[in-house]
Amino acid sequence: MNSASPTGTQVHLRSGDATAQIAQVGASLRSLRIGDVDLVPTYPLDIPTPSCSGVVLAPWPNRVRDGLWDDDGTARQLAITEPKFTNASHGLLRFVAYEIDQTDAAATLSATIVPQTGYPYLIETSVTYLLTDTGIDVVHVLTNRSAEPAPVALGTHPFVTIGDVDPHELVLRVPAATMFDTDERMLPTGTRPADAALRDGIRLGDASLDTGFTDLVRDDDGLVRHTLTAPDGRRLTVWQGEGFDFVQVFTTDKYPGQQLALAIEPMTAPADALNSGRGIRRLAPDESWTLRWGISLG
Repeated sequence: MNSASPTGTQVHLRSGDATAQIAQVGASLRSLRIGDVDLVPTYPLDIPTPSCSGVVLAPWPNRVRDGLWDDDGTARQLAITEPKFTNASHGLLRFVAYEIDQTDAAATLSATIVPQTGYPYLIETSVTYLLTDTGIDVVHVLTNRSAEPAPVALGTHPFVTIGDVDPHELVLRVPAATMFDTDERMLPTGTRPADAALRDGIRLGDASLDTGFTDLVRDDDGLVRHTLTAPDGRRLTVWQGEGFDFVQVFTTDKYPGQQLALAIEPMTAPADALNSGRGIRRLAPDESWTLRWGISLG
């Protein structure tokens, strides 16, 4: 463990050939490895989390226009945390140091969203990471401890790869029927049909994405599965369970140590959802919401 890191205490998990590292700040998944193959691209310990890598996004994911939203008839003003676009971005836990409870193969990190500027609700949150033989399963729980119903949404921001393959040669598949159009501030302006090529599979080196998707196709077991496939047939899957009805897909050449990096971000609501209401859930006092997603290699 290294408490001097900008991302706080580092939680190390191991189960068989699987290992993972979770950063205390943001409860972020900062590494996942099966054998000697990285499934999450690592970054140096002495820097803050780059590009929100692996961070839990609550009580909203993505952006809120001007940080201003209508809370059932009451105007709320959030702090502007994305000055470049004058938005409130990625919730209120990105820079919070979580409490940690761990075993060899699992860890639960907990943090409370306290009433504050623009968000007057008390929300207990936890995220549990459980290593499996082929990857990691993740469970989030949100509980409203306010006296009134509280609007909430949740997202997560994992970067994924198959680390012994040139990322340009990986084939990305996202089973979505609809994509969001955005303006110059990366805020939604409408929707249109998603490119069928992305559902069939597109070479990652030919993709340039910072795009939200919905109308996701679920398999018979109720899970949505996004995949990255290597030329040798190995397949990484990011799966998302009930409640995760949206996904943001982001590519960048600015991730430390990576020629090309990809984030596949399960979300319960799209950008600016506190204004549109789309995907927002109002939790009753003492009501809890449990959400699941994970990563596997096969």
